[in-house]
Amino acid sequence: MLSLRDPIRLIPVLFLALIAAGTILLSLPLATADGTRAPVLVALFTSTSAVAVTGLIVTDTPVYWSAFGQGVILLLFQVGGFGIMTAATLFGLMAGRGFGLRDRMATQVERSLLGGGDAASVLRLVLAITLVVEGVTAAILALRFALAYGLPLPAALWHGLFHSVSAFNNAGFSSFSDSVMGFQSDPFVLVPIMVAVILAALGFPVMQDLRRHRLRWRRWSLHSRITVTGTAALLSLGFAAILAMEWSNPDTLGPMGTGSRLLNAAFHSVMPRTAGFNSLNVGAFHDETIMVNFFLMFIGGGSAGTAGGIKVTTFFVLFAIVLSEILGRRDAGLFQRRFGRAVERQALSVTVLAATLIFAATTYIASISALPLDDILFECISAFATVGLSTGITADLPPSALLVLCALMFVGRVGTITVATALALGQRERPYRYPEENPIVG
Repeated sequence: MLSLRDPIRLIPVLFLALIAAGTILLSLPLATADGTRAPVLVALFTSTSAVAVTGLIVTDTPVYWSAFGQGVILLLFQVGGFGIMTAATLFGLMAGRGFGLRDRMATQVERSLLGGGDAASVLRLVLAITLVVEGVTAAILALRFALAYGLPLPAALWHGLFHSVSAFNNAGFSSFSDSVMGFQSDPFVLVPIMVAVILAALGFPVMQDLRRHRLRWRRWSLHSRITVTGTAALLSLGFAAILAMEWSNPDTLGPMGTGSRLLNAAFHSVMPRTAGFNSLNVGAFHDETIMVNFFLMFIGGGSAGTAGGIKVTTFFVLFAIVLSEILGRRDAGLFQRRFGRAVERQALSVTVLAATLIFAATTYIASISALPLDDILFECISAFATVGLSTGITADLPPSALLVLCALMFVGRVGTITVATALALGQRERPYRYPEENPIVG
Protein backbone atom coordinates (compact mmCIF):
# COMPACT_ATOMS: atom_id res chain seq x y z
CA MET A 1 0.00 0.00 0.00
CA LEU A 2 1.29 3.44 -0.94
CA SER A 3 2.39 5.59 1.96
CA LEU A 4 1.50 9.26 1.93
CA ARG A 5 5.11 10.06 2.72
CA ASP A 6 6.53 8.38 -0.38
CA PRO A 7 5.98 11.40 -2.67
CA ILE A 8 7.56 13.68 -0.11
CA ARG A 9 10.76 11.64 -0.27
CA LEU A 10 10.49 11.10 -4.02
CA ILE A 11 10.48 14.75 -5.12
CA PRO A 12 13.89 15.75 -3.64
CA VAL A 13 15.47 12.54 -4.96
CA LEU A 14 14.26 13.24 -8.49
CA PHE A 15 15.45 16.84 -8.34
CA LEU A 16 18.86 15.61 -7.21
CA ALA A 17 18.91 13.11 -10.06
CA LEU A 18 18.14 15.86 -12.56
CA ILE A 19 20.89 18.05 -11.11
CA ALA A 20 23.34 15.13 -11.41
CA ALA A 21 22.31 14.48 -15.02
CA GLY A 22 22.69 18.16 -15.84
CA THR A 23 26.14 18.24 -14.23
CA ILE A 24 27.27 15.30 -16.34
CA LEU A 25 25.96 16.85 -19.56
CA LEU A 26 27.51 20.24 -18.82
CA SER A 27 30.82 18.52 -18.06
CA LEU A 28 31.04 17.18 -21.62
CA PRO A 29 33.53 18.94 -23.93
CA LEU A 30 30.80 19.81 -26.45
CA ALA A 31 28.95 21.79 -23.74
CA THR A 32 31.57 24.57 -23.68
CA ALA A 33 32.31 27.07 -26.42
CA ASP A 34 36.03 26.22 -26.55
CA GLY A 35 35.55 22.45 -26.41
CA THR A 36 37.26 21.92 -23.05
CA ARG A 37 35.62 20.21 -20.10
CA ALA A 38 33.98 22.55 -17.63
CA PRO A 39 35.23 22.11 -14.05
CA VAL A 40 32.90 19.90 -12.06
CA LEU A 41 32.03 22.72 -9.64
CA VAL A 42 31.10 25.05 -12.51
CA ALA A 43 28.91 22.36 -14.09
CA LEU A 44 27.34 21.47 -10.74
CA PHE A 45 26.61 25.08 -9.79
CA THR A 46 25.13 25.87 -13.21
CA SER A 47 23.03 22.70 -13.22
CA THR A 48 21.72 23.37 -9.70
CA SER A 49 20.93 26.98 -10.56
CA ALA A 50 19.03 25.89 -13.68
CA VAL A 51 17.06 23.05 -12.05
CA ALA A 52 16.23 25.28 -9.08
CA VAL A 53 15.19 28.00 -11.59
CA THR A 54 17.48 30.49 -9.87
CA GLY A 55 19.74 32.08 -12.47
CA LEU A 56 22.90 32.66 -10.44
CA ILE A 57 25.93 32.03 -12.66
CA VAL A 58 29.69 31.76 -12.26
CA THR A 59 30.39 32.00 -16.01
CA ASP A 60 29.05 34.16 -18.84
CA THR A 61 26.30 31.92 -20.24
CA PRO A 62 26.44 32.88 -23.97
CA VAL A 63 30.24 33.12 -24.00
CA TYR A 64 31.28 30.11 -21.91
CA TRP A 65 28.66 27.57 -22.98
CA SER A 66 28.18 26.26 -26.52
CA ALA A 67 24.81 25.97 -28.26
CA PHE A 68 24.56 22.45 -26.83
CA GLY A 69 25.40 23.66 -23.33
CA GLN A 70 22.85 26.47 -23.52
CA GLY A 71 20.28 23.98 -24.78
CA VAL A 72 20.97 21.75 -21.77
CA ILE A 73 20.55 24.73 -19.44
CA LEU A 74 17.24 25.64 -21.09
CA LEU A 75 16.00 22.06 -20.75
CA LEU A 76 17.04 21.97 -17.09
CA PHE A 77 15.17 25.10 -16.07
CA GLN A 78 12.15 24.10 -18.16
CA VAL A 79 11.87 20.75 -16.41
CA GLY A 80 12.84 22.25 -13.05
CA GLY A 81 10.16 24.90 -13.30
CA PHE A 82 7.49 22.75 -14.93
CA GLY A 83 8.05 20.14 -12.27
CA ILE A 84 9.77 16.79 -12.52
CA MET A 85 6.77 14.76 -11.41
CA THR A 86 4.43 16.87 -13.53
CA ALA A 87 6.59 16.23 -16.58
CA ALA A 88 7.07 12.54 -15.80
CA THR A 89 3.36 12.00 -15.24
CA LEU A 90 2.54 13.86 -18.44
CA PHE A 91 4.88 11.63 -20.42
CA GLY A 92 3.26 8.60 -18.80
CA LEU A 93 -0.16 9.80 -19.88
CA MET A 94 1.08 10.43 -23.41
CA ALA A 95 2.49 6.88 -23.49
CA GLY A 96 -0.86 5.49 -22.40
CA ARG A 97 0.34 4.41 -18.94
CA GLY A 98 -2.52 6.13 -17.16
CA PHE A 99 -2.61 8.30 -14.08
CA GLY A 100 -2.14 6.22 -10.96
CA LEU A 101 -2.48 7.05 -7.30
CA ARG A 102 1.26 7.47 -6.85
CA ASP A 103 1.37 9.92 -9.78
CA ARG A 104 -1.57 11.89 -8.41
CA MET A 105 -0.03 12.18 -4.97
CA ALA A 106 3.46 13.06 -6.21
CA THR A 107 2.09 15.69 -8.58
CA GLN A 108 0.00 17.12 -5.74
CA VAL A 109 3.07 17.37 -3.51
CA GLU A 110 5.10 19.09 -6.21
CA ARG A 111 2.32 21.52 -7.05
CA SER A 112 1.52 22.02 -3.35
CA LEU A 113 -2.05 20.81 -3.73
CA LEU A 114 -3.52 18.29 -1.34
CA GLY A 115 -6.92 17.72 -2.95
CA GLY A 116 -6.98 14.21 -4.38
CA GLY A 117 -9.24 15.00 -7.32
CA ASP A 118 -7.34 18.06 -8.50
CA ALA A 119 -4.10 16.54 -9.75
CA ALA A 120 -5.23 15.58 -13.27
CA SER A 121 -6.91 18.91 -14.00
CA VAL A 122 -3.94 20.81 -12.57
CA LEU A 123 -1.63 18.83 -14.83
CA ARG A 124 -3.61 19.77 -17.93
CA LEU A 125 -3.81 23.39 -16.81
CA VAL A 126 -0.05 23.56 -16.15
CA LEU A 127 0.73 22.20 -19.61
CA ALA A 128 -1.73 24.45 -21.44
CA ILE A 129 -0.69 27.66 -19.69
CA THR A 130 3.01 26.84 -20.04
CA LEU A 131 2.76 26.24 -23.79
CA VAL A 132 0.57 29.29 -24.45
CA VAL A 133 2.50 31.82 -22.36
CA GLU A 134 5.93 30.61 -23.46
CA GLY A 135 4.85 30.45 -27.11
CA VAL A 136 3.30 33.92 -27.21
CA THR A 137 6.20 35.51 -25.29
CA ALA A 138 8.77 33.82 -27.51
CA ALA A 139 7.01 35.03 -30.67
CA ILE A 140 6.83 38.65 -29.45
CA LEU A 141 10.47 38.70 -28.39
CA ALA A 142 11.72 36.98 -31.54
CA LEU A 143 9.89 39.47 -33.76
CA ARG A 144 11.29 42.37 -31.75
CA PHE A 145 14.86 41.04 -31.86
CA ALA A 146 14.60 40.47 -35.62
CA LEU A 147 12.80 43.66 -36.67
CA ALA A 148 14.24 46.23 -34.26
CA TYR A 149 17.74 44.89 -33.67
CA GLY A 150 18.51 43.22 -37.00
CA LEU A 151 19.24 39.76 -35.60
CA PRO A 152 19.08 36.92 -38.15
CA LEU A 153 15.82 35.02 -37.82
CA PRO A 154 17.38 31.82 -36.33
CA ALA A 155 19.23 33.89 -33.70
CA ALA A 156 16.13 35.97 -32.96
CA LEU A 157 14.04 32.81 -32.52
CA TRP A 158 16.64 31.30 -30.20
CA HIS A 159 16.96 34.40 -28.01
CA GLY A 160 13.17 34.78 -27.94
CA LEU A 161 12.64 31.16 -26.92
CA PHE A 162 15.42 31.19 -24.33
CA HIS A 163 14.14 34.32 -22.60
CA SER A 164 10.52 33.22 -22.83
CA VAL A 165 11.13 29.87 -21.15
CA SER A 166 13.48 31.46 -18.64
CA ALA A 167 10.94 34.17 -17.78
CA PHE A 168 7.93 31.87 -17.36
CA ASN A 169 9.95 29.50 -15.20
CA ASN A 170 11.27 32.44 -13.18
CA ALA A 171 14.78 31.18 -14.00
CA GLY A 172 16.53 34.46 -14.78
CA PHE A 173 19.04 32.93 -17.21
CA SER A 174 19.76 35.10 -20.23
CA SER A 175 21.36 34.34 -23.58
CA PHE A 176 22.89 37.84 -23.51
CA SER A 177 25.99 38.58 -21.46
CA ASP A 178 24.46 41.63 -19.79
CA SER A 179 21.06 40.00 -19.16
CA VAL A 180 18.55 42.52 -20.59
CA MET A 181 20.49 45.71 -19.80
CA GLY A 182 20.78 46.33 -23.55
CA PHE A 183 17.01 46.80 -23.72
CA GLN A 184 16.53 49.30 -20.89
CA SER A 185 14.35 51.59 -22.98
CA ASP A 186 12.49 48.93 -24.94
CA PRO A 187 9.04 48.08 -23.51
CA PHE A 188 8.52 45.50 -26.29
CA VAL A 189 11.24 43.39 -24.67
CA LEU A 190 10.87 44.18 -20.98
CA VAL A 191 7.06 44.12 -20.73
CA PRO A 192 6.53 40.62 -22.23
CA ILE A 193 9.19 39.27 -19.88
CA MET A 194 7.51 40.98 -16.92
CA VAL A 195 4.08 39.59 -17.85
CA ALA A 196 5.42 36.03 -18.18
CA VAL A 197 7.18 36.32 -14.82
CA ILE A 198 4.10 37.67 -13.03
CA LEU A 199 1.75 35.03 -14.48
CA ALA A 200 4.03 32.19 -13.42
CA ALA A 201 4.69 33.76 -10.02
CA LEU A 202 0.97 33.85 -9.23
CA GLY A 203 0.93 30.06 -9.16
CA PHE A 204 -1.32 27.57 -10.88
CA PRO A 205 -4.08 27.46 -8.23
CA VAL A 206 -4.77 31.12 -8.98
CA MET A 207 -4.89 30.38 -12.69
CA GLN A 208 -7.26 27.50 -11.99
CA ASP A 209 -9.57 29.86 -10.09
CA LEU A 210 -9.42 32.28 -13.00
CA ARG A 211 -10.33 29.51 -15.42
CA ARG A 212 -13.25 28.33 -13.31
CA HIS A 213 -14.64 31.59 -11.99
CA ARG A 214 -13.18 34.28 -14.28
CA LEU A 215 -13.20 37.62 -12.44
CA ARG A 216 -15.97 36.70 -10.00
CA TRP A 217 -13.93 37.65 -6.96
CA ARG A 218 -16.33 36.28 -4.34
CA ARG A 219 -16.05 32.78 -5.77
CA TRP A 220 -12.27 32.72 -5.63
CA SER A 221 -10.55 30.70 -2.94
CA LEU A 222 -8.95 32.49 0.00
CA HIS A 223 -5.56 31.43 -1.36
CA SER A 224 -6.19 33.18 -4.67
CA ARG A 225 -7.48 36.34 -3.02
CA ILE A 226 -4.44 36.61 -0.78
CA THR A 227 -2.02 35.82 -3.60
CA VAL A 228 -3.45 38.34 -6.08
CA THR A 229 -3.92 41.21 -3.63
CA GLY A 230 -0.61 40.48 -1.92
CA THR A 231 1.22 40.36 -5.26
CA ALA A 232 -0.33 43.67 -6.34
CA ALA A 233 0.60 45.29 -3.04
CA LEU A 234 4.21 44.05 -3.15
CA LEU A 235 4.67 45.04 -6.79
CA SER A 236 3.31 48.52 -6.06
CA LEU A 237 5.53 48.86 -3.00
CA GLY A 238 8.60 47.72 -4.92
CA PHE A 239 7.87 50.03 -7.84
CA ALA A 240 7.38 53.11 -5.66
CA ALA A 241 10.42 52.36 -3.49
CA ILE A 242 12.82 51.66 -6.37
CA LEU A 243 11.59 54.66 -8.34
CA ALA A 244 12.01 57.01 -5.38
CA MET A 245 15.34 55.63 -4.17
CA GLU A 246 17.03 55.28 -7.56
CA TRP A 247 15.52 58.30 -9.34
CA SER A 248 18.71 60.37 -9.14
CA ASN A 249 21.26 57.56 -9.00
CA PRO A 250 23.68 58.29 -11.88
CA ASP A 251 24.51 54.58 -12.18
CA THR A 252 20.91 53.33 -12.52
CA LEU A 253 17.82 55.45 -13.27
CA GLY A 254 19.47 58.87 -13.14
CA PRO A 255 20.50 59.28 -16.81
CA MET A 256 17.16 58.00 -18.17
CA GLY A 257 14.09 59.85 -19.33
CA THR A 258 10.88 59.67 -17.30
CA GLY A 259 9.36 56.88 -19.39
CA SER A 260 12.44 54.67 -19.10
CA ARG A 261 12.68 55.35 -15.37
CA LEU A 262 9.10 54.19 -14.88
CA LEU A 263 9.65 51.13 -17.09
CA ASN A 264 12.84 50.02 -15.32
CA ALA A 265 11.47 50.67 -11.83
CA ALA A 266 8.48 48.50 -12.71
CA PHE A 267 10.77 45.84 -14.19
CA HIS A 268 12.93 45.73 -11.07
CA SER A 269 9.91 45.54 -8.79
CA VAL A 270 8.95 42.32 -10.61
CA MET A 271 12.35 40.66 -10.86
CA PRO A 272 13.02 40.19 -7.10
CA ARG A 273 9.83 38.10 -7.08
CA THR A 274 12.26 35.27 -8.06
CA ALA A 275 12.85 36.01 -11.76
CA GLY A 276 16.43 37.30 -11.73
CA PHE A 277 16.70 39.28 -14.98
CA ASN A 278 18.21 42.72 -14.61
CA SER A 279 17.93 45.78 -16.82
CA LEU A 280 19.92 47.84 -14.30
CA ASN A 281 23.24 47.24 -12.58
CA VAL A 282 22.10 45.73 -9.27
CA GLY A 283 25.54 46.27 -7.76
CA ALA A 284 25.07 50.03 -8.21
CA PHE A 285 21.82 50.18 -6.25
CA HIS A 286 21.74 52.36 -3.13
CA ASP A 287 21.83 50.49 0.17
CA GLU A 288 18.19 51.28 0.88
CA THR A 289 17.19 49.80 -2.49
CA ILE A 290 19.13 46.66 -1.64
CA MET A 291 17.14 46.43 1.61
CA VAL A 292 13.89 46.60 -0.35
CA ASN A 293 15.20 43.79 -2.55
CA PHE A 294 15.97 41.72 0.56
CA PHE A 295 12.33 42.04 1.56
CA LEU A 296 10.86 41.28 -1.86
CA MET A 297 13.19 38.34 -2.54
CA PHE A 298 12.57 36.71 0.83
CA ILE A 299 8.80 36.77 0.31
CA GLY A 300 8.93 35.61 -3.30
CA GLY A 301 5.85 34.74 -5.34
CA GLY A 302 2.75 32.60 -5.15
CA SER A 303 2.58 28.99 -4.03
CA ALA A 304 2.41 26.06 -6.48
CA GLY A 305 4.06 27.98 -9.29
CA THR A 306 7.62 28.55 -10.45
CA ALA A 307 8.41 31.25 -7.88
CA GLY A 308 10.57 30.82 -4.78
CA GLY A 309 10.81 32.53 -1.41
CA ILE A 310 8.62 31.78 1.58
CA LYS A 311 5.64 32.68 -0.65
CA VAL A 312 3.11 35.49 -0.59
CA THR A 313 0.47 33.54 1.33
CA THR A 314 2.97 32.59 4.03
CA PHE A 315 3.93 36.22 4.57
CA PHE A 316 0.36 37.50 4.72
CA VAL A 317 -0.74 34.71 7.04
CA LEU A 318 1.99 35.83 9.44
CA PHE A 319 1.01 39.47 8.91
CA ALA A 320 -2.60 38.64 9.79
CA ILE A 321 -1.48 36.77 12.92
CA VAL A 322 0.53 39.78 14.11
CA LEU A 323 -2.35 42.12 13.31
CA SER A 324 -4.82 39.97 15.24
CA GLU A 325 -2.51 40.00 18.26
CA ILE A 326 -2.18 43.78 18.11
CA LEU A 327 -5.95 44.19 17.86
CA GLY A 328 -6.60 41.62 20.57
CA ARG A 329 -8.59 39.28 18.33
CA ARG A 330 -8.93 35.61 19.10
CA ASP A 331 -8.63 34.43 15.49
CA ALA A 332 -6.37 35.51 12.64
CA GLY A 333 -7.68 35.71 9.11
CA LEU A 334 -8.27 37.75 5.97
CA PHE A 335 -11.22 38.46 3.69
CA GLN A 336 -13.75 37.43 6.35
CA ARG A 337 -12.18 34.00 6.71
CA ARG A 338 -10.15 32.74 9.66
CA PHE A 339 -7.05 30.58 9.42
CA GLY A 340 -6.73 27.17 10.98
CA ARG A 341 -4.07 26.64 13.63
CA ALA A 342 -2.28 24.16 11.38
CA VAL A 343 -1.83 26.76 8.62
CA GLU A 344 -0.53 29.31 11.11
CA ARG A 345 2.04 26.82 12.42
CA GLN A 346 3.09 25.87 8.90
CA ALA A 347 3.63 29.51 7.94
CA LEU A 348 5.67 30.14 11.07
CA SER A 349 7.74 26.97 10.57
CA VAL A 350 8.57 27.71 6.93
CA THR A 351 9.58 31.29 7.73
CA VAL A 352 11.75 30.42 10.72
CA LEU A 353 13.48 27.60 8.83
CA ALA A 354 14.14 29.90 5.86
CA ALA A 355 15.53 32.69 8.02
CA THR A 356 17.70 30.23 9.93
CA LEU A 357 19.20 28.73 6.76
CA ILE A 358 19.93 32.16 5.28
CA PHE A 359 21.50 33.34 8.54
CA ALA A 360 23.69 30.22 8.81
CA ALA A 361 24.81 30.40 5.18
CA THR A 362 25.58 34.13 5.38
CA THR A 363 27.57 33.65 8.58
CA TYR A 364 29.62 30.83 7.08
CA ILE A 365 30.41 32.63 3.81
CA ALA A 366 31.30 35.83 5.68
CA SER A 367 33.75 33.83 7.80
CA ILE A 368 35.67 32.49 4.79
CA SER A 369 35.66 35.53 2.50
CA ALA A 370 36.45 39.23 2.71
CA LEU A 371 33.44 40.30 0.69
CA PRO A 372 31.00 42.90 2.10
CA LEU A 373 28.38 41.41 4.41
CA ASP A 374 25.45 43.04 2.61
CA ASP A 375 26.58 41.54 -0.71
CA ILE A 376 26.86 38.09 0.88
CA LEU A 377 23.43 38.39 2.47
CA PHE A 378 21.97 39.49 -0.87
CA GLU A 379 23.54 36.46 -2.56
CA CYS A 380 22.23 34.02 0.07
CA ILE A 381 18.68 35.38 -0.01
CA SER A 382 18.78 35.35 -3.80
CA ALA A 383 19.93 31.71 -3.77
CA PHE A 384 17.38 30.49 -1.22
CA ALA A 385 14.52 32.41 -2.81
CA THR A 386 15.65 31.14 -6.26
CA VAL A 387 15.82 34.72 -7.55
CA GLY A 388 19.14 34.87 -9.37
CA LEU A 389 19.82 38.57 -8.90
CA SER A 390 23.37 39.30 -7.78
CA THR A 391 25.52 42.28 -6.89
CA GLY A 392 28.27 40.62 -8.95
CA ILE A 393 30.13 38.56 -6.36
CA THR A 394 29.08 35.02 -7.39
CA ALA A 395 32.18 34.22 -9.44
CA ASP A 396 34.45 35.61 -6.68
CA LEU A 397 33.19 33.25 -3.98
CA PRO A 398 35.41 30.38 -2.79
CA PRO A 399 34.44 26.82 -3.77
CA SER A 400 32.90 25.92 -0.41
CA ALA A 401 30.73 29.04 -0.56
CA LEU A 402 29.47 28.00 -3.99
CA LEU A 403 28.53 24.62 -2.56
CA VAL A 404 26.62 26.38 0.21
CA LEU A 405 24.74 28.39 -2.41
CA CYS A 406 23.98 25.14 -4.27
CA ALA A 407 22.46 23.76 -1.09
CA LEU A 408 20.43 26.93 -0.57
CA MET A 409 19.11 26.84 -4.14
CA PHE A 410 18.12 23.19 -3.81
CA VAL A 411 16.40 23.67 -0.45
CA GLY A 412 14.75 26.86 -1.65
CA ARG A 413 13.27 25.10 -4.69
CA VAL A 414 12.42 21.73 -3.17
CA GLY A 415 12.59 22.15 0.57
CA THR A 416 9.73 24.59 1.09
CA ILE A 417 7.42 22.36 -0.96
CA THR A 418 8.27 19.19 0.91
CA VAL A 419 8.41 20.82 4.35
CA ALA A 420 5.04 22.52 3.96
CA THR A 421 3.47 19.34 2.58
CA ALA A 422 5.04 17.15 5.26
CA LEU A 423 3.67 19.47 7.92
CA ALA A 424 0.22 19.39 6.35
CA LEU A 425 0.16 15.61 5.92
CA GLY A 426 1.95 14.81 9.16
CA GLN A 427 -0.59 16.16 11.61
CA ARG A 428 -0.89 13.78 14.53
CA GLU A 429 -3.22 14.11 17.47
CA ARG A 430 -1.78 12.87 20.76
CA PRO A 431 -4.22 11.09 23.04
CA TYR A 432 -3.12 13.43 25.82
CA ARG A 433 -2.13 17.06 26.40
CA TYR A 434 0.42 18.48 28.82
CA PRO A 435 -0.60 21.02 31.46
CA GLU A 436 -0.57 24.57 30.16
CA GLU A 437 1.98 27.10 31.41
CA ASN A 438 2.94 30.28 29.59
CA PRO A 439 6.50 31.65 29.57
CA ILE A 440 7.13 35.40 29.42
CA VAL A 441 7.30 36.57 25.80
CA GLY A 442 8.80 39.88 24.74
